[in-house]
Amino acid sequence: MRKIASRITAILIVLMMALSLCSCGGGESGSAEETGSTVETEAAQQEAGLLLLEVNGQTLEADLEDNEAAGALKDLIGEDGLELELEEYGGFEKVGPLPEALPASDEQMDTSAGDIVLYQGDQISLFYGENSWSYTRLGRVRDADGARLQEILGDGDVSVVLKLEE
Repeated sequence: MRKIASRITAILIVLMMALSLCSCGGGESGSAEETGSTVETEAAQQEAGLLLLEVNGQTLEADLEDNEAAGALKDLIGEDGLELELEEYGGFEKVGPLPEALPASDEQMDTSAGDIVLYQGDQISLFYGENSWSYTRLGRVRDADGARLQEILGDGDVSVVLKLEE
């Protein structure tokens, strides 16, 4: 009986070692895949287009996401641009209503300075700080720096004109 228990124990140890080796190798290839997907994501954003945000006499450039909501936002902006009134919220973002709802594909995310997201399907948020909530990503301001964005956006409510690069 002891021989059988010893053999079973040995088999279990070998199986556990084999499984741990498999998980170690998977981590390395996962990193390579993540790097590849980051490059693909950046290329998709460049294809999706450049968004210009005119606010308080300054123009910010943002890369749009390659998703249905960002495409619908581009349609709303059109050739004439889209003026939005954004309100200060929580000391980390400016948020305001869109003229119509966009197709949402919300997912839990951590935002940071420069993120542009769709909130509740019909509001746009521009972050100069951080938050964690369920949003649909629309784009990201290039060279985003929280202090710089907060300075440009100013205190309180702000008018922002969205345009597409021609």
